Amino acid sequence: MFDDVKTLCLVGGVLALLFGATTIGQRLKFQSDMGLNPAVVEAFNLRIRAWWLMCTVLAAAFLLGPASYLATVIIFGLISFWALREFITLTPTRLGDHRTLFWVFFLFTPLQYVLVGMGVQKYEILFSVLIPVYAFLFIPARVAMAGDYKRFLERTAKIQSGLMVCVYCLSYAPALLSLKIPGYEGQNPRLLFFFVLIVQLGDVLQYAWGKLLGQHVIAPHISPSRTWEGFVGGVASATLVGTALWWATPFEPWEAAGMSMVIAVMGFAGGMTMSAIKRDRGVKDYGTLVVGHGGVLDRIDSICFAAPVFYHLTRFFFVL
Repeated sequence: MFDDVKTLCLVGGVLALLFGATTIGQRLKFQSDMGLNPAVVEAFNLRIRAWWLMCTVLAAAFLLGPASYLATVIIFGLISFWALREFITLTPTRLGDHRTLFWVFFLFTPLQYVLVGMGVQKYEILFSVLIPVYAFLFIPARVAMAGDYKRFLERTAKIQSGLMVCVYCLSYAPALLSLKIPGYEGQNPRLLFFFVLIVQLGDVLQYAWGKLLGQHVIAPHISPSRTWEGFVGGVASATLVGTALWWATPFEPWEAAGMSMVIAVMGFAGGMTMSAIKRDRGVKDYGTLVVGHGGVLDRIDSICFAAPVFYHLTRFFFVL
């Protein structure tokens, strides 16, 4: 990492932005005479705090040098495990589901990341079908063997959905490190950093534009803070930032713009979908691991939806 000037510039720029945003947030917190809504200022500071956490995790993985790929896969695997735990905790299960959940947590989740961690192209087909094919067939069969038929479809669908979003979709983020992109060898950590940056930046910018100009709420009963103005402004802003950072990717400027727009849109879709689940369960957050700002799943919902789409677009158009 220390020999890669572009990666250092990208990480250094993000850290500088975080320092600046943290300073602004703290000043706004103690200047109540400006007439700003304290709740909005607090939400801004909490989002910056979550950004610090995510950037620290990624930077720690990259600093391990040759072991960075394995470290990144392990970190994302642990995040998946915790996010799945939050999801299952939020959706009550019956006694007959417990043995199924054992296999979900201790077989399919680690096996998915083992296949991703192998980093061999011939194993790509295995990690791409393990959960949507084999786990999806195993879960209803194992639940049925428990002999409990009450709300069978509902119970199996909950487990399948949690495994799909929290494990399968998220695993495509570290899988970016295994792509063999011509002319971009050894630089994949920068692509992963670019991806996470645009996803999170799109989320923050949609929130900011929504607070500044938001008038038309997209789905009031799902997420009252998400507006059409915020969506358009956030996606456009994230696209501009992604275009400006084309030099950190294997893309041309116009390709980086298209990829950034797709990332931002899919991140928005993830946030809306996971918000709908929370409203259905009558809770505000998935957990409390990130102090003051919900659980792990609250922070990675956008990444979960954007990761597989970004991976497959990159794989299809830029890997020979």
